Amino acid sequence: MKLPAISIPSTPVSLPQGTSPVRQSCCLLVTPMTFPIISGSARLWTSNQSIPRLNPLHPPLVHKRTVSLETPAVHHHNHQRTLIMQRREHYRYHQVWRKPFYGTSSEREEYRKELRDQLKRQIEEKCLALKLQLANKGKEAEYICEVDRLALSTEREQRIQHSKAMTAYRDENKRLMEQRWREKALTRSQEALKERELLRHNPINWSGTLK
Repeated sequence: MKLPAISIPSTPVSLPQGTSPVRQSCCLLVTPMTFPIISGSARLWTSNQSIPRLNPLHPPLVHKRTVSLETPAVHHHNHQRTLIMQRREHYRYHQVWRKPFYGTSSEREEYRKELRDQLKRQIEEKCLALKLQLANKGKEAEYICEVDRLALSTEREQRIQHSKAMTAYRDENKRLMEQRWREKALTRSQEALKERELLRHNPINWSGTLK
């Protein structure tokens, strides 16, 4: 079943001066809302006043977000805001190098003073950085000396302990060797006494083993 087409009558709206016609969406003519739009004044881009960015889908004085409220005026406002910010940045950039060449004597002197102040500040920062570097190097040298002293002290203690251990090992070996020598001497003397006792009982030694 085909539904009949619904025609909504459109009412002509008088737009403000300098505003482009409103885009129609879904056969509806939307009335532009009243909100501040950037004027084409040439003095505005030199001011330091911040320009707010508008949301095309949520213009000012509208509490409901809807696509049908999107108007070219908001886009024009954002475009003009972008141009103003670009001009302001361009003016700020070119004002920096304009003073030393085309400025008055006071401006040139102020520019030279600013350069001298920056140079002094850089020299002070460099001297401070050099002092900090030297202080850090001194602390690092002290730390290295302390580490070296501790390493030498530890090595000396290790050498002393090693020397004591080796001395104890030597003394123990000497004692064991002397004890073995005494045991061997005692064994030999006992064997000699035994052989003399055997010779006394049997003086004939045919094999020649007893003396």
